[in-house]
Amino acid sequence: MSATHHGDSGDFGFQIAPMVDVIFVLLIFFMACAGIREKMLTVPVPGTASPGEPPISIFVDIDPAGNVSVNGTVLSAGSEIELTKLREFLARAMRNSPEDSVVLRPSAETRHERVVAVVSACHAVRVRKLIFG
Repeated sequence: MSATHHGDSGDFGFQIAPMVDVIFVLLIFFMACAGIREKMLTVPVPGTASPGEPPISIFVDIDPAGNVSVNGTVLSAGSEIELTKLREFLARAMRNSPEDSVVLRPSAETRHERVVAVVSACHAVRVRKLIFG
């Protein structure tokens, strides 16, 4: 009688060697492609300057009283809800260079109503790049 006979069905059981071979090939494949993938995926990081003319940022600050200032100049008092001076300033700025970004920097104590009013003013004059800072 033969010593390698495993029963009538001819089933040899679970073979681990082919599974290890497949896992080893996949491991080598992913290790080889790891360096290539990093070179292919070039995502611009926010805050890095692109070649050419540097972008200009317009800083809009809102203090706890609701006063709105642009680049240090107060344009709107806390009681004025319309923000007409801010809209006029941003409209001129967007006409001159529409790619400029507007950085909105509200104080931690600023009412949300005032922040929403400033965001609505930016939307009304079609600000393309609005950043919260």
